[in-house]
Amino acid sequence: MTVTLSETQARRLRLAALLLSPGAPPAGSVAEVVTWFGAMQAQDLGSILWSFGLRLPGTTGAHVEAAFERREALRTWPMRGTVHAVPSRDARWMLDLMGARPLAGAAKRREYLGLSEHDADRACEVLGTALAGGGRLSRADCLAELGRHGIDGAGNYGYHLLWYASQRGVTCIAPHVDGEQTFVLLDEWVPDPVRLGREEGLATMLVRFVRSHGPVRRQDFTGWTGLGARDTTAALALAGDAVTTVRIGDADLLVDPTLLDRAGTVASSAHGVSVPPGFDELVLGYKDRSLLLEPGQFDAVVPGGNGVFRPTLVRDGRVLGTWRRLPSRAAAVVEVTPFDPVPARVRTQAEKAFTAYAEFLGRPLEVRWT
Repeated sequence: MTVTLSETQARRLRLAALLLSPGAPPAGSVAEVVTWFGAMQAQDLGSILWSFGLRLPGTTGAHVEAAFERREALRTWPMRGTVHAVPSRDARWMLDLMGARPLAGAAKRREYLGLSEHDADRACEVLGTALAGGGRLSRADCLAELGRHGIDGAGNYGYHLLWYASQRGVTCIAPHVDGEQTFVLLDEWVPDPVRLGREEGLATMLVRFVRSHGPVRRQDFTGWTGLGARDTTAALALAGDAVTTVRIGDADLLVDPTLLDRAGTVASSAHGVSVPPGFDELVLGYKDRSLLLEPGQFDAVVPGGNGVFRPTLVRDGRVLGTWRRLPSRAAAVVEVTPFDPVPARVRTQAEKAFTAYAEFLGRPLEVRWT
């Protein structure tokens, strides 16, 4: 018999699944968080660091960066041609599973840019040689190395070639050094990768996605992974009873059955305010965001539909507004723009959440409400 949930119940279960409420399973490290999710949007470094910080109370940005240096997680382009943080040992099979579509579209992108396939493959060879033996080069040095071999890495050419080398599994993004992005060889950075076949990989991705985002729709998984509808159907069959269905309104959504077992604990937990960064899975992880946002509010979160997501102010699973960090060397200065007037009690909760953010950055806090 399918369990029926209200939208409020669904939102609270999602907060627990996303490790953003007291009812969430405990996580004690970057490795545990990223493995729980499977993959976390990470195109913006500051955002992904705070995404981990939110889920590891009391930690600091320096601690999260050190975890990346210990290779608890790495950044690469495993799905949708977009940078994600993934468990380091899982990067190889994720690229194999979900990289085919982005690679298939690369030829059209190269044609638009005026790059040849020969240049792209030659770039992989050049970078593979330059980084061999434990090498680690900044983005600028990688592009300079390409230039020394007659490969133009200017502008969009360079981005495409660095993306292509990582999408092919030759390189991956290593932690910043002196504020600069660096690259290493994936096989040297992770010499003991997990090996999963296609079927096991499909089942693993679905189980991780549902447990970390559920309740979710089938199309949420399709959109998140970039896989096709046929692969989603196969993944559901392969996952078996690790995934179950709940009814919300007139739709059937997927959820981790162990989360349903904790539904009473989740419902009775305190659900205060959180302040996720702009590219957090709370927003990025769904095609259907109707549980999170009222009609018309998405335009405020992604102004102009340009793909740049603003940080959000969230209470009980609903977005109340957006925020941004203003330039300041001395403090963490935060400007908050609510959709509607915010009661004093909620402001107090929000400022407590921003205090945790400032402590994560190691700076004093200043909050400005607009």
